[in-house]
Formats: sequence, structure tokens, C-alpha cells
Amino acid sequence: GRAFKTPFGTYYSPNITPDKTHGIGAWSDTDFARALRDGLSPQGGHYFPVFPYPSYSGMTDRDILNLKSYLFSVPPVAKANRDHDIKFPFGWRFSVYFWKMLFFKSGPFQADQSQSIEWNRGAYLVRHLTHCGECHSPRNALGGIDKSREMAGTADGPEGGIIPNITPDKETGLGQWSDDEIVDLLSTGGLPDGDFVGDTMAEVVENSTEKLAPGDIAAIITYLKSLPPIFHELNEEKKAP
Repeated sequence: GRAFKTPFGTYYSPNITPDKTHGIGAWSDTDFARALRDGLSPQGGHYFPVFPYPSYSGMTDRDILNLKSYLFSVPPVAKANRDHDIKFPFGWRFSVYFWKMLFFKSGPFQADQSQSIEWNRGAYLVRHLTHCGECHSPRNALGGIDKSREMAGTADGPEGGIIPNITPDKETGLGQWSDDEIVDLLSTGGLPDGDFVGDTMAEVVENSTEKLAPGDIAAIITYLKSLPPIFHELNEEKKAP
């Protein structure tokens, strides 16, 4: 469990160790798949979408079960979950049902047959397994992703930080970056100016992207460079009126 600050309040991630009382140790394969695919608890309650099931929903059945196998291999921890500290009225769990009607579509990733195998692999990784759009996209007043600026960064990211534009826009995104520079970013956290990423992205690199196979990094680059370039001047959003 950890605190996750958002514009809607602070959420505390639940215990996902295999502890049978406080964690997910009593969950069946069906329970686990239902959480990732549909955003529902074993009792049928709706999870808040700060848990990125809108992205995880696209995972294949095999990857979902592989993930469960890994989580059930870690040591169980007998730590109770902490209640969220959410602004009114966003703490009403039943309201997530209506949120889902507006912003959520359940179902596994469907390959685009008009695109290459590498492009489809990159799309699957970016949109689902690594769920890049969950942090790198602006959101509307109800917390739904602004599809017109998806992947174009946001000034209201986790902990209130500025999350950069990862579309291929040449002024505000990755349009001037070479493939090698993106490889360096994902594998070491290095930036083209010699600096390194910090905050939440440093955690993403350390715990996730630096462990990707070279072919998967190449697929991510192929997909990101295929996105429509979107101009988004993030710093303007942080300026006082």
C-alpha cells in the first residue's frame, strides 16, 4: 500500500500480496481476471479507476494469469488496507458504475490487421501492460481521459507533477527524439540533455521499462512514433490566471 495523490483526493493502494485475510490470497483466477478486466471486486463492488483497469482490461487471458502467478509467489503481508481520503462526491463507489458507462470499455486487446506485428505489440504494451496513457493524458472534470489529447501529457499528474507529452509533436513531444534516445530513456532513464528522469517516471524505469526486452522497446517506439502529433504546452497550465 502507498499513498497516491490525485486532483480528486488521496487514494491508498490495497494489499495485493497473497495474504488471505488482508490481501488477495483467497482470490480465484476468475476473481483476479474480473478485477483487471472489469474493475470489479470478488463481491461485485466497483473499483475506483485510479486502479488502471481501463488499461489492464485489454490484457490477454494468458498475461492476466501469468501476473496472478507472480503475485501469488511473493511473501504474504498481513497488513490491512487503508481507507481512501477522497473529495466529495468522488468517494461514492456506486457512482463508478455511471463513470464506466461514460469512459470504460471492457475487453482484451484486438490487433489491427492493417498494421505490422511490431506495431501491434507496441500498441499492446503502451495501451495496456504499461498503461502509459493513464499518466501521460489530461483528464476531464470527471476523471475520464481527454481523448483529443491522449498521450499529450498533463500538468496534473501523480503528486501534482507535470507529465510530459509522448506524442511525436516536434515542439512539445518526442518528435525530435531519435530511436536511440528513446531507448536510453526507457532502459536507463537518461534524457537527451544528459539529465535523468525523476519522481514517478524514475520508478517506472527502475521497476518496469529497464527490464523490457529490446524487441519490446523497439515495438513501443514504433507505436509511439505512429501516434498523431499533438501540440500541448504543459507549462501554460501551471501558470496562475
